[in-house]
Amino acid sequence: MFEDKVLTCRDCGQEFLFSASEQEFFAEKGFTNEPGRCPQCRAAKKAQTGGGYNNNRPEREMFPATCATCGKETTVPFRPSGEKPVYCRECFHPTQRNNW
Repeated sequence: MFEDKVLTCRDCGQEFLFSASEQEFFAEKGFTNEPGRCPQCRAAKKAQTGGGYNNNRPEREMFPATCATCGKETTVPFRPSGEKPVYCRECFHPTQRNNW
């Protein structure tokens, strides 16, 4: 069903082989586009971006807070409004739950 194709890399302009087995893999994964970069440029791009999809996400801003249970200083990923209690990790996720 699939036949080897020769494609041109959009970064370096070199021709590269998009093999029948690679095409079959792309089809199994539901990918509809052919690769635009040769394996070398793909690897370089992956190394440059850290290799993941979410690596370009900015680091989450953390805010200081005081635990409502133990009084320990902690940080949370939201700005505490003072209307609701804020807990440190240990108090938020107790090791034993007696509410079962």
